[in-house]
Amino acid sequence: MSADLAKLIFGRLTWEAIPLHEPILLVTFAMVALGGLTVLALLTRYKLWGYLWREWLTSVDHKKIGIMYIILAIIMLLRGFADALMMRAQQAIAFGDQAGYLPAHHYDQIFTAHGVIMIFFVAMPLVTGLMNLAVPLQIGARDVAFPFLNNFSFWMTVGGAVTVMLSLFVGEFARTGWLAYPPLSNLAYSPDVGVDYYIWALQIAGVGTTLSGINLVVTIVKMRAPGMSLMKMPVFTWTSLCTNVLIVATFPILTATLALLTADRYLYTNFFTNDFGGNPMMYVNLIWIWGHPEVYILILPAFGVFSEVVSTFCGKRLFGYSSMVYATVVITILSYIVWLHHFFTMGSGASVNSFFGITTMIISIPTGAKIFNWLFTMYRGRIRFEVPMLWTLGFMVTFVIGGMTGVLLAVPPADFVLHNSLFLIAHFHNVIIGGVVFGMFAGITYWFPKAFGFKLDPFWGKVSFWCWLIGFWVAFTPLYVLGLMGVTRRMNHFEDPSLQIWFVIAAIGAVIILFGILAFLIQIVVSIRNREALRDVTGDPWGGRTLEWSTSSPPPAYNFAFTPVIHQLDAWWDMKQRGYERPTAGYIPIHMPANTGTGVILAGISTVLGFALIWHIWWLAIVSFVALVGCAIAHTFNFKRDYYIPAEEVVRVEDARTEALRSLT
Repeated sequence: MSADLAKLIFGRLTWEAIPLHEPILLVTFAMVALGGLTVLALLTRYKLWGYLWREWLTSVDHKKIGIMYIILAIIMLLRGFADALMMRAQQAIAFGDQAGYLPAHHYDQIFTAHGVIMIFFVAMPLVTGLMNLAVPLQIGARDVAFPFLNNFSFWMTVGGAVTVMLSLFVGEFARTGWLAYPPLSNLAYSPDVGVDYYIWALQIAGVGTTLSGINLVVTIVKMRAPGMSLMKMPVFTWTSLCTNVLIVATFPILTATLALLTADRYLYTNFFTNDFGGNPMMYVNLIWIWGHPEVYILILPAFGVFSEVVSTFCGKRLFGYSSMVYATVVITILSYIVWLHHFFTMGSGASVNSFFGITTMIISIPTGAKIFNWLFTMYRGRIRFEVPMLWTLGFMVTFVIGGMTGVLLAVPPADFVLHNSLFLIAHFHNVIIGGVVFGMFAGITYWFPKAFGFKLDPFWGKVSFWCWLIGFWVAFTPLYVLGLMGVTRRMNHFEDPSLQIWFVIAAIGAVIILFGILAFLIQIVVSIRNREALRDVTGDPWGGRTLEWSTSSPPPAYNFAFTPVIHQLDAWWDMKQRGYERPTAGYIPIHMPANTGTGVILAGISTVLGFALIWHIWWLAIVSFVALVGCAIAHTFNFKRDYYIPAEEVVRVEDARTEALRSLT
């Protein structure tokens, strides 16, 4: 085959793109391939393909989509945490004459992939998954506003994750850091495909995230049960609303920023260069106008989870509900006007730095108010130290310290000393792990019986919690110390041997966290094995206060046979206090959205399009783009988008639950 024909067919893709010279990557590829083949063999052996396609892959049920988001996040957590372990091992041994085991170019890819995966494909799917699972149930809705869009959003997120994973085995990933600052991300410094993988993975996933945000905002605003005013919504629903408003407002900025970077790389424009009128600092401003609200997109739902958990496990109404709502809204607004604190050292001037330093300190006030609300809710409450409550208590200790280090970094003179040091890394992980990760594990444990009908095993849940809590402090306290000593981040080799002990301690902490992840996986397996002993027949295993606990566990496809009517905050608690009795007659057919495979197909074609654009396979890009448009148009002619659940089926499901509840009394 001639060189010109090969280039026409394969673009930049050659045999050299397969990392046959990297033993670490080859072993990883072999493990992933073996695991994938095992899963495929098991699915074929037990004839599960049809079931998966009908019941899960094409499902528009918000509950199943939420569960699939969380499964995606756990799978990507294993990849992202493997990167973290590799970095910690490299830094623990690479001193003086010892170069370590990771070449510099490989190490740079690892810390970039770690950041991208953990933010976009672990934290975001966890947050979106919990919101999908719980919010429609909390507001008394039968599904989200746009069920097909929900399915499509999920599969676009999967497409972005697949694109990132492809970079591990075909070509390489970016070596720029997780925000891909120019000039490192420009063609002159990154002529390979790494930054292109970064761009198209985030663009594909970003479509899903933006559409999901629109969907959930409309759902919360327009589909609440009768009587549920804004100030009667559960706090988790409030934080979800604010989160999705931020998503709708900020993710288009990320999309536009990456589009301009794409133009620089593909069309040879100069938006973010120092030549021909470009300005790299414009990229930094734009990426952080998205990036700082992104931090609150992640943490606000965790705040909502903690509010639900504290109220439930203390047996009390949340203290200061109104102030909690106002604090959430204030945080949402302020998160927009603090972005520049990420680059105090970039020469903006004293007046600009002072403004952003002050606003950053102000945002800590409503955050601190939430801490006091939770503490006062616990005061004189009958606290039950179940696993979700343990995650909440661990969060309160860990997050407060992370918040205080954040206030320290908000002081421009201090930031000049600590910027780009390991102190910053420790602070960010303090907030994200101590806040978001702890919150998501609390939420998973809290709503697991609602999703699957049985609780998670408490023993292994406690093992996981203590490994995460202890491992976090062992892993990141040394980084605070090293940062104060002036050690910069993203280094893969050090000359000063006195630093090594701190990196060794940090690596030990990462291993302890690894045991926490393994304990969580064991918890899932043990819980499934012992599911009959952990079965929840009541639908309300924790003595909950919000509407989702009024349904069976798991809820039927239609969630509620009759739309509930709301009179008070904590609607389910109020209904129990009023002596609520389940209706046993008067059921009618229920209108529901139908499953569709279009979301999977569109996302699959989008992933192929992204791959073609990454490798400059122009014929494939054209074909996949035409197929994408054609498939979208064809979907508009699909008129089988809904169906009715017969009244007889509703009667059968509701009578079965009535019998199950009667057997408990």
